Amino acid sequence: MEGNQTWITDITLLGFQVGSALEILLCGLFSVFYTLTLLGNGVIFGIICLDCRLHTPMYFFLSHLAIVDMSYASNNVPKMLTNLMNKKRTISFLPCIMQTFLYLAFAHIECLILVVMSYDRYVAICHPLRYNVLMSWRVCTVLAVASWVFSFLLALVHLVLILRLPFCGPHEINHFFCEILSVLKLACTDTWLNQVVIFAACVFILVGPLCLVLVSYSCILVAILRIQSGVGRRKAFSTCFSHLCVVGLFFGSAIVMYMAPNSRHPEEQQKVLSLFYSLFNPMLNPLIYSLRNAEVKGALRRALRKERLT
Repeated sequence: MEGNQTWITDITLLGFQVGSALEILLCGLFSVFYTLTLLGNGVIFGIICLDCRLHTPMYFFLSHLAIVDMSYASNNVPKMLTNLMNKKRTISFLPCIMQTFLYLAFAHIECLILVVMSYDRYVAICHPLRYNVLMSWRVCTVLAVASWVFSFLLALVHLVLILRLPFCGPHEINHFFCEILSVLKLACTDTWLNQVVIFAACVFILVGPLCLVLVSYSCILVAILRIQSGVGRRKAFSTCFSHLCVVGLFFGSAIVMYMAPNSRHPEEQQKVLSLFYSLFNPMLNPLIYSLRNAEVKGALRRALRKERLT
């Protein structure tokens, strides 16, 4: 068997198998989305860095989320846009594996940062008197560094397990980037160990964090119900609901993608699900978490006013 293997050097990303006119439309649309993602997250990161009033734990984690979203989108979207405009849709094997590694790492970081952000809001609303102790800068730094280090280590485990496999074809991936499940289909041996590790990682990095997020926001909602002011209660409910929508979109699509049986979501549906957490979610996060925030709007106005004066 091993003597007949043909090792892969180049892989064809089939992407969205649609007509030329629709490909051009998708390319233009996704280019706008990608530009908005970079612009929105870049503005948020810049404002948080420049405005000392935003140097608080909540905005510290928002800045990390902005970095992750820009990196996450930049890992997948540029190659997708190139393929939409190019008939030759090949990618070398090593860049493909590196794309898989970075995609997993940034996805893991986003999950953990969202959990930490929900915990920060829980402490701020439910235990305001102990906030400065529970969310000190030392604690925030440890949480952020631990999220990044653990995420890259977990992605490295997946990478090592992938590289131990013999790859001999087919030379095509029916996706718009080197998504891990699609890459495993190129292996010419049993991938049961990879599948088990992926499922276990999903339980730990998706189901566990999602439960923690839901518990945190449940406690927050209970605290909101005790607010006497009707205006304050509506504002808090609006904020929590928008946050939960983003969390549900990200975690929900990822859980369906990696934990539901394959027969329930064909490959074309997988591509749509991947778009949600690799393009749409990074684009929506700045709008939901920051640009609707009065403090961020105030910081943006101050920055623009200072720019005019200079």
